[in-house]
Amino acid sequence: MTAAPDRPPVAQEDLDAVERQLGRLPRGVVEVSHRCPCGEPDVLRTLPRLPDGTPFPTSFYATCPRLTGAISTLESQGVMREMTDRLAEDDDLARRYAAAHDDYLTRRSELGQVDEIDGISAGGMPTRVKCLHVLVAHSLSAGPGVNPLGDEALEMLPDWWASHSCTELAGEAGSDPR
Repeated sequence: MTAAPDRPPVAQEDLDAVERQLGRLPRGVVEVSHRCPCGEPDVLRTLPRLPDGTPFPTSFYATCPRLTGAISTLESQGVMREMTDRLAEDDDLARRYAAAHDDYLTRRSELGQVDEIDGISAGGMPTRVKCLHVLVAHSLSAGPGVNPLGDEALEMLPDWWASHSCTELAGEAGSDPR
């Protein structure tokens, strides 16, 4: 994997765990930005340009199959539409979500600048909610209070880690295909 400037390479055991989680080699990984309570990586930080040259705006990438499955369940329940509607009605929420967008862009720019995705964050920020996976991954990585809708989605999730290690469930339905 490619190391970002001034960052040590990701440990091979973490890359192996993520490969088991995703069922494929992870791409452009620069760090494990959050670990599941079971101890396995559950969010990666990725380069804004993948090794094959592809621009990649998803800087925070959820990998745990239980986590991504739980987030997919929220998405199927209409949570994104409700959140998007609230953004249009709640100026304070819209302001905090726009700040999350800025935070996302700032953190991604630490890893490099890619003209094709300049100003584009991920997950629909700053005006809509398009992908809860990205918002939750951002919240887990940045900590509480940075992404208000990611924090809300995270609070809605069950304890995805409670019954098994995330890598024991490789190939489980609901894994995020990105």
